[in-house]
Amino acid sequence: MKHKLYSKIVLFTCMCFFSCKAQEKETSSEIYTFKKGDNNGIGKWYLGREIAYVMGYEGIDWLERSTREKEENTSKLIKNMKIQPTDFIADIGAGSGYHVFKMAPIANKGKVYAVDIQPEMLDAILKNSNFEKYKNIELIQGDEKSVNLPDHTFDKVLMVDVYHEFNFPKEMILSIKKSLKKNGKIYLIEYRMEDESVPIKKIHKMSEKQAVKEMKAAGFILEENIENLPWQHCMVFVATK
Repeated sequence: MKHKLYSKIVLFTCMCFFSCKAQEKETSSEIYTFKKGDNNGIGKWYLGREIAYVMGYEGIDWLERSTREKEENTSKLIKNMKIQPTDFIADIGAGSGYHVFKMAPIANKGKVYAVDIQPEMLDAILKNSNFEKYKNIELIQGDEKSVNLPDHTFDKVLMVDVYHEFNFPKEMILSIKKSLKKNGKIYLIEYRMEDESVPIKKIHKMSEKQAVKEMKAAGFILEENIENLPWQHCMVFVATK
């Protein structure tokens, strides 16, 4: 058996983006605005978009629903990533590990880091029988402003329907940027705001235009949007420098 959850979670210390709490508060207030919005939003806005409430670990059944492959074509998403055996991949907001367990056997000479802010989600991954099967999965507990990953390590970072829930989206993307290799890519998967037929609440959707605006603010550009998924954008971002 592998170590228990808290000994398995690898915690990496990271430098704070701001020199003190006062400076952090001042900088954050310039980035974010606060006003009433959607009932499913937190009343905090970033570049014109209200941030959604985080889906709690109680929603694991939704993540593991039997209809997910048909609705989202997750197999095609994995193919879109063109995963290589030696890739180091981070799944941010990994939840119950739905995508982690699809990627691990492909990147069998590399590693897949499952990152989540909720220890209950990481515990669900740990208890999955496939966790013992694949020896290349690492569990990382992130926080609201950092993914707590090592610098310059990852070939690919995956975020599936989670970015729109980040309480501090700019800080999180900057943290991810530090973890990427020079030519690393972010795969940002979000339900299409542009498509009213997608049966998801509006606040849990994102348009390509909005995603490009927010990623640009953190130093990324859109390389391509692979539009072959039933409900979601598959947007690939790379750092500008």
